[in-house]
Amino acid sequence: MILVPAELADLPRLLKFRTDSAAWLTELGIDQWSKPFPAEHIIESIRSGTVFMIKEAVNADAAATVTLDRDADPRLWTEKEQKEDALYVHKLSVDRRYSGADLGGRVLDWCGDQAARVGAKWLRLDAWTTNPRLHTYYLSHGFTHIRTADDPSVVSGWAAQRPALRTSAHAIQSPYPEMDF
Repeated sequence: MILVPAELADLPRLLKFRTDSAAWLTELGIDQWSKPFPAEHIIESIRSGTVFMIKEAVNADAAATVTLDRDADPRLWTEKEQKEDALYVHKLSVDRRYSGADLGGRVLDWCGDQAARVGAKWLRLDAWTTNPRLHTYYLSHGFTHIRTADDPSVVSGWAAQRPALRTSAHAIQSPYPEMDF
């Protein structure tokens, strides 16, 4: 697998990741991502260079996507935690064709590797509050649950972290071995 930065031309595919995932989750009885996500937010992230597409080849359709940045949600992370060096995973989605291959785990390992490469102590994420299956997935990939936000406006309020760790076991090749986050 290779990883490339998303471009504005990838916006339709990024939106499709979201709608496809929402449809699958609805079948499981989970309301995650059931409301359309504003394209403007994705465009901002693409322009900032923090959205990535994971593909089997440069010209192939994307198998997964992730946003990796330093944007800590102050509703989830304390002031003290926000001062700790960390990278944050957002919008991780894997195409259903790759279900069962743990591509998501490999992407998380790539994210942790990137965090370690830039000197961050933590790889952090938040997950949909009402998706216990996702919580279990992240726990099984080394994350520790820190807290769940009690603010009802925070739908993705299950906060977790794991130490940043350099590794090449993810086998995701990137033309940017040292990115600037």
